[in-house]
Amino acid sequence: MNTSNSSLRDLEYQSMYIMREAWHHFHDSLVMPYSMGKDSSVLLWLAKKAFFGHVPFPLLHIDTSYEFPEMYSFREEMAKKHNLNIIVKRNEEALARKVGYEHVDPETGRTYSSVKVTEQLKTLALKQAIAEGKWRAMITGVRKDEDPVRAKERFFSPRNAESTWDVADQPPELWGLFSTDMPPDGHMRVQPLLDWTETNIWEYIKANDIPIPSLYFSREGKRFRSLGCHPITHPVNSPASNIDEIIEELRATRVPERAGRAQDHEKENAMESLRLKGFF
Repeated sequence: MNTSNSSLRDLEYQSMYIMREAWHHFHDSLVMPYSMGKDSSVLLWLAKKAFFGHVPFPLLHIDTSYEFPEMYSFREEMAKKHNLNIIVKRNEEALARKVGYEHVDPETGRTYSSVKVTEQLKTLALKQAIAEGKWRAMITGVRKDEDPVRAKERFFSPRNAESTWDVADQPPELWGLFSTDMPPDGHMRVQPLLDWTETNIWEYIKANDIPIPSLYFSREGKRFRSLGCHPITHPVNSPASNIDEIIEELRATRVPERAGRAQDHEKENAMESLRLKGFF
């Protein structure tokens, strides 16, 4: 890593250590969700570095069918460039019922809420993928600074058979020791980026020249800080057109990273509700 930032190196070493611990305990049943965003791009880079140039486990893209077109192109580009095994999963049953942002929810008579679409097309699709793949662990890009609910996570965070999260019963993690115990038929969420900040992510992308989608850079005075389904993901006002400008902007802003993600703000405690049900 071409950087003199010792704290960034410490984060890198910690993340690679956690990834290797996950591989040691779950190598026969390990997967890494891949959203093609900035955090996923850093995770992919770290995985290649931790495992000497290749990724020894499959990547999982939960595809709602509402990705930005640029994201699909980026996925195919990265798969080809890094020789990745990317599994794409959709909740086909929900899509067949026309669950979507533009469709009417028969239960309410109104268009589907963003929270309900997220539950159906992301959370349930993830549960289906876990059941089909029989994965016992997954490496995710969750960071504490994204949301107060995510700040309650652990590096190794167990989920039960229904993928639900008992936020009040998290295992202690002291002196670099991690518990890999989990409920019967449950799985483990492994979260190597937990201590990283949004600024750290961008500093690491700059230091390693990591490819990222162009949607993060300003177009006509607006850019995306967080990428999700295009109907409910909105850009923020920003002139930042390169990584240096993004880093400088983040050091001054007080606008939350997920301010442009509609499902987070649809109702009180929306993110906590989604995560308790198995959302990333």
